[in-house]
Amino acid sequence: MLPKKIALLTDSCADIAPADMRENIFTVPLRILCQDGEYRDGVDIAPADIYRRLHAGELPKTSLPSGEDIGDAIDRIEAAGYDGVIAVMLSSGLSGTFNMARLIGEECEGRLAVKVFDSLSASLGQGMMVLQLAKDIENGMGWEELTERRVPQLIKNTFAFFSVETLEFLEKGGRIGKVSATAGTLLQIKPVLSFSTDGQLQSVAKVRGRVQVMEKLVAMTVKACGEHKRYNLAVANGGCPEDMEKVKAKLTAALPNCDDIWAGEIDCTLSSYIGDGILGAAVQVLD
Repeated sequence: MLPKKIALLTDSCADIAPADMRENIFTVPLRILCQDGEYRDGVDIAPADIYRRLHAGELPKTSLPSGEDIGDAIDRIEAAGYDGVIAVMLSSGLSGTFNMARLIGEECEGRLAVKVFDSLSASLGQGMMVLQLAKDIENGMGWEELTERRVPQLIKNTFAFFSVETLEFLEKGGRIGKVSATAGTLLQIKPVLSFSTDGQLQSVAKVRGRVQVMEKLVAMTVKACGEHKRYNLAVANGGCPEDMEKVKAKLTAALPNCDDIWAGEIDCTLSSYIGDGILGAAVQVLD
């Protein structure tokens, strides 16, 4: 029998704002390894603390959620009366979180249905998938349609773009993928990153100055939307909420007919590798 009551599971890199959380969304934190101990992303450490540490010369490391945390989340889901859970996890191109969740999900066979997906994205891209699925569940979409059609569609049709102030931390952290760490800092050249088809970060543009960064983020999001008539939008920031609001205003002016627009703060895990001053914009095509 197909599951009737469906929960969603994700990780702290989805960057879902507290105001957008739903009763059926469960989150497991990645772990942040600092000089003074281990912390849980978004639970007992905040992005501002990561920025402080980076600027003081510390390079926090990150680690997968503990297997116990994932198992406990599935236990909570089952105890709350859900008989199915759809997990949408941080890109396998950046982390082993998806694979760990998949393995633990397999161990739960017979207790409840668990389907684990690789978002091939992170932050606002990953979070948008979860939030749209929550809407779909509220609107009565069933297990089979969600897992066989909807989730793959959202993964394929969600496009996220990020500007970074420097590639220094990505290079040092070894998570740079196809990005070249030779941006001209003295010329104020800012790389714009997106996700490749295998879920790694790649450089898709370079622009000079903050104003041009905002314009480029909006232009790339508009281009990714194309001629589609139904879409969601999202924006995100790492320590620069005022600039994020400017991007949001420009984005909604350019794409005024979105079903939803969501905003979030970049998590501690990604901040450890990217630093602060981050802006993000994304579109999720629905038709």
